[in-house]
Amino acid sequence: MIIDFSKKYLAELIETIHHLPLDAFEQATNTLLNAYEEKRQIFIFGNGGSGSTASHFVADLNKGTSFGMRKRFRAICLNDNIPTMLAYANDKSYEDIFVEQLKNFMMPKDVLIAISGSGNSQNVIKAIKYGNQNTAESIAFTGLGGGELAKVAKISIIAPTNSMQRAEDIHLILTHMIMQLCLKKIQGKW
Repeated sequence: MIIDFSKKYLAELIETIHHLPLDAFEQATNTLLNAYEEKRQIFIFGNGGSGSTASHFVADLNKGTSFGMRKRFRAICLNDNIPTMLAYANDKSYEDIFVEQLKNFMMPKDVLIAISGSGNSQNVIKAIKYGNQNTAESIAFTGLGGGELAKVAKISIIAPTNSMQRAEDIHLILTHMIMQLCLKKIQGKW
């Protein structure tokens, strides 16, 4: 039972990997490299497991690609400041927990990365719409067909799966790939 399930899960994950939208992935990677070169901020956010991936991705960019470097990435995870999120959720609405933080910090041409397995989380959609209206670059990591988020983001990377867990697996793989590509570029190895 366990071995059969494991083989099936891994086979489905490998199949999903074979159908990734690598053109959108390349665009997203280049967007982050341009932000690095121009010292623009990168805001990453999501809910639940996607929030964990957002936090992990920020750590990879800020430490993994920047440690010991003179020039560094400037990435911020909007779901890491729990008191701020709770204050906005309590006093305004849960849909505003990310957009209200962007109103404090976002500058023109900054990069927004929304991670949502379903692509239908209203708080990430609202933040991306705000960014688009205020000249930000917007990237979505989604699954399950992409949802509304894939339609509103300027660059959409849709994990081609109907499984939330495989979508989340793919998002973490892609963020690790971006981190390693950025490091190679910064180190002059690409």
